[in-house]
Amino acid sequence: MKEIMIATKNKGKAKEFKAFFSKYGIEAKSLLDLDEPIDDIEETGSTFEENAAIKAEEISNLLNIPVLSDDSGLEIDFLEGRPGIFSARYAGEPKDDRKNYEKVLEELKDVPDHERTARFVCVLAIATPGEKTVFRKGYCEGKIGLEPRGENGFGYDPIFIPKGYEKTMAQLSPDEKSKISHRSNAIVQLEDWLKGLQ
Repeated sequence: MKEIMIATKNKGKAKEFKAFFSKYGIEAKSLLDLDEPIDDIEETGSTFEENAAIKAEEISNLLNIPVLSDDSGLEIDFLEGRPGIFSARYAGEPKDDRKNYEKVLEELKDVPDHERTARFVCVLAIATPGEKTVFRKGYCEGKIGLEPRGENGFGYDPIFIPKGYEKTMAQLSPDEKSKISHRSNAIVQLEDWLKGLQ
């Protein structure tokens, strides 16, 4: 593999993956690097795996190169896994991080601490033309706090307290966060797969 397309228009995410793949001599580009923009692909799957695969496979077929796509979200045990694949739009359209986590806090209003267990999930899918799609999955276990705290991060970070920490994800430094995040854990597994390709 000489090059790979990262199926994202998020600059931060693109930068993270470019740095990761460069260690393996693989040039990573993102959708931001294309001359002809690609329309957003509708994620119609019912799992993180299905959504990541839909995006990766469709773009891979279009561009005829390997494509990495990720799908991630928050699963809360008390809410039977919600918001799950609907994490980004949990409070409806347009996407609004604050409204999303406020809805979660409202739903967990009288729920005791030991029942507030949750995890961030990240699924990476790599689609290569003519090959079977490869999946890697990472988790970050923790619980939902009682109120939002912290300025760093995005999404549900202000209400998510990682296991072994007193702080929320949004109170951790980017370095601390990247060591324990669900995306980092999925990338570590991707690393094992890439080593096998060398």
